[in-house]
Amino acid sequence: MMSMRSEQIAAHRPRYQDELAHGLERFFEPRRTTCPWCTSSRLRGRLRTTDHPQHKPGTFVLDQCRSCGHVFQNPRLSADGLDFYYRDCYDGLGEATMARLARSPLAVRLYRARARALLPFGRPSRWLDVGTGHGHFCAEARKIHPDTRFHGLDWGEGVEIAARNGRISRAYRGSFVGLAGQLACQYDVVSMHHYLEHTLAPRQELAAAHTALRPGGHLLVEVPDPESASARLLGQWWGPWLQPQHLHFVPLDNLCSALAEQGFTVVATDRHAPHVPTDLTSAAVNLLKSVLPSEDLPWLPRRPGPVSRWIRGLSLLAVAPVLLVLIGLDLLLAPFTRRTRLSNAYRVIARRD
Repeated sequence: MMSMRSEQIAAHRPRYQDELAHGLERFFEPRRTTCPWCTSSRLRGRLRTTDHPQHKPGTFVLDQCRSCGHVFQNPRLSADGLDFYYRDCYDGLGEATMARLARSPLAVRLYRARARALLPFGRPSRWLDVGTGHGHFCAEARKIHPDTRFHGLDWGEGVEIAARNGRISRAYRGSFVGLAGQLACQYDVVSMHHYLEHTLAPRQELAAAHTALRPGGHLLVEVPDPESASARLLGQWWGPWLQPQHLHFVPLDNLCSALAEQGFTVVATDRHAPHVPTDLTSAAVNLLKSVLPSEDLPWLPRRPGPVSRWIRGLSLLAVAPVLLVLIGLDLLLAPFTRRTRLSNAYRVIARRD
């Protein structure tokens, strides 16, 4: 008898196979010859990799601008590509996994640290969390800011689930750039936690935040740090590359300059506290996924056979102790890593002038 998940996978397989039958070319835009951040033509290849998290087909390239340091996916996913590669990652088949990660002790500590970062700037009345997912950050942030009303915005159905579950008091589903006009001057804080790297046009997102904030309000941004030494050391296995979903990696100086251009004053930067202590573990998991037989996935033409399933299960049992050791090392080394350029993320807080 098939499990419920197996039935869901079997139900999804015809749609995925129909899409793949038309080829992958339509999932990508034409390749750029200039940097999307500064328009320089001085580009170099930074990375070529595959979809480690979901194992969906395709090869993805990150280029880096030699002039400004911006790292970007090239060629970039098209609208069809974004739909294909995001589907069943945060919602659908991937919803249960993402929910477990969002409720983990590590995630809760990170959420609370982000909320505390705003304490030196007063107690906000109304806070908009952009890219809120299922609203887990807002639920934890309310414990730090109990009198604040938290609203959430996202593309997926998770934001509506967050409202139904009481994690946010209001949900906006859609594009922040498209919705910003109706949100003008309504918020004391806008937060973007590991959101900006997913967007097609980061500068437009910053402009949308300026629109939604009241004068004197604050924008809180956290993103992966493309200048991290860990990114160089771990190469394609570095977890924050997260291809193909991460489209832009903005160096800290570039983001601060863009914020000034949009009418913000940067009041705090931090390369230490935002570090997510999972680099060794996520790199090992990415490597493991690339060599093990795949699990049953609807974008594969057929279910894995019994031998493949047996090899996969036995291998996972064998490496489980190693992964536990790596988890421990990531946590043990975190105080040192946070104080060095090995830190994998940074935070910026900017005030709307």
